[in-house]
Amino acid sequence: MLRELSEEFRKFGSFVIQGARAELTKDKKGGGELFNSLNYELSESDNLYEITFYGADYATFVDKGVRGNDPSKVSPNAKLKGQQAPRSPYRFGSGSSSGTWDSFQGKIRAWAKQKNIRLREYKTVDGKRVSTGRFAKGNYNSIAYIISKNIFNRGIAPTMFFTKPFLKGVEIYTPLLQAAFGRDIDELIRLRIALEKQNNKQ
Repeated sequence: MLRELSEEFRKFGSFVIQGARAELTKDKKGGGELFNSLNYELSESDNLYEITFYGADYATFVDKGVRGNDPSKVSPNAKLKGQQAPRSPYRFGSGSSSGTWDSFQGKIRAWAKQKNIRLREYKTVDGKRVSTGRFAKGNYNSIAYIISKNIFNRGIAPTMFFTKPFLKGVEIYTPLLQAAFGRDIDELIRLRIALEKQNNKQ
């Protein structure tokens, strides 16, 4: 086993995960579920190393964004308008197996309920629609539909919460991994020479 190389790979994995979590905290994206789902796994076989990063099934969408299906259909009252992720490899309505419209709406509904987001109550006065100043009770299905429809049409802007620390980690750890590999090889050669000397004495 290449001990020092393994240690550097673990440091690289930890660096990326800590950086990704810091980005999520800074941008307030993904919430606790995504934050807590991030981790890495290092596997080794015959001195071949593979490091795998994983997280919630929607992590890559938060990182790279999702192109909207039709930005022209975004509600005129929406704060965000226009295509949010023009270069994303993902697009709403592309038939991704990672989710359906119902599951997407369900997640938005749960999020709206958790954040206590509600619609205002309106009444008609002299033929005009006027706010009562109160929040309507419940109606999370309506909220989920409105928000989901706008997100579906305009897309989700990329955060690069994983890509940024990953690329930074590659930049920092590539020379460190190379150096660690060199030290491990030196140690293996030293042990081989010592073993051969011992065998020659017998």
